[in-house]
Amino acid sequence: MLSYEHKLRVEYHHTDQMGIVHHSNYVKFFEAARTEWLRAAGLTYAEMERRGVMMPIVEVNIRYKQPAYYDELIAITVTVDELPQARMIFHYDIKGEDGRAIAHGSTTLGFIDSITRRPQRAPKWLMEVLEKM
Repeated sequence: MLSYEHKLRVEYHHTDQMGIVHHSNYVKFFEAARTEWLRAAGLTYAEMERRGVMMPIVEVNIRYKQPAYYDELIAITVTVDELPQARMIFHYDIKGEDGRAIAHGSTTLGFIDSITRRPQRAPKWLMEVLEKM
């Protein structure tokens, strides 16, 4: 599957008084990388929603290793290991400028119909895009 690296500069509002990234911001970092992963695959969330599909997060896991600091350029690698069915699992590794492991984790997203809000399987057109990767 496609692996994508997204670089992000830690901004002041991401940090606490000690200049360390607050733990809650890692979920936002995961989302930024996941959005760019999807774009690299040839789709956007906006396009998916126009096609009637939404992908709510149903689970988040994060393991913190080392802190990330204000003004540091971090690299977030997002990978999808298997084709989705009713859910899609994204894996993340975050590294600092010096290559140290900062955090790793995963998010599980479901598929729902944007009108009925009922669960559904991954749409065929999405599967076709993913199978080409």
